[in-house]
Amino acid sequence: MENDIIKIKTAKFGEVDVDKNSVFDFVSPIIGFENLKQYTIIDYKPDSPFKWLQSMEDGELAFPITLCSFFGIDYQFDIPDEEAEKLKIENADDILVCNIANIPSSNPEGATINMMAPIIINLVNKKAMQLVLKNTDFEIRHKLFEKDTED
Repeated sequence: MENDIIKIKTAKFGEVDVDKNSVFDFVSPIIGFENLKQYTIIDYKPDSPFKWLQSMEDGELAFPITLCSFFGIDYQFDIPDEEAEKLKIENADDILVCNIANIPSSNPEGATINMMAPIIINLVNKKAMQLVLKNTDFEIRHKLFEKDTED
């Protein structure tokens, strides 16, 4: 079992032990990071709705991610056949869909998530991709916390 553990150095979390079985290979890269193909999910604060998508190849790079369901957001879309084939999806229950978050340190209530380009992970074969949805009303910066406008 020890041979299944990889130690990586990260900017956010220091040295982290990663189980090889929790490393995902991106068959289509995250936009802007085409040269990075392997990531893992770090659960830094177990009670938080946010996790970290940590690059295995660049310890400086980690994206905050979350699930729309944590925020009561109804989020459904179809994965095109060509993309489903790249991920070798056999069953809808085998996939995890998460969204990259943008959480301003100066104003965490201003957090947004990218609903137009979700991260799709096949939990069975560990293949993943960022899928840019076409012909959709989903936003790149969907606000997570709506301010109450009533006085």
